[in-house]
Amino acid sequence: MAEQVPLTGAQRREYNQRLHAARRQQQMAERGALGVAELWFDEARRIAKAKAAKGDESALHDLARTLSNWADRHRA
Repeated sequence: MAEQVPLTGAQRREYNQRLHAARRQQQMAERGALGVAELWFDEARRIAKAKAAKGDESALHDLARTLSNWADRHRA
């Protein structure tokens, strides 16, 4: 039997993040369309914020424009 090598801190953090994301996806899917929409919005915001933190605000601008266009199409 092969000996298991312990995970590094970064590997453990990545594993936990993936596990959390999978659980959250399942929970949000169980809530239906609203849960799925909230999940995608949170993911888009996370990506945009991460890029902005690295000095690239293009994703924030793209997200803002996308949301503005969506709101314009669906506004009552």
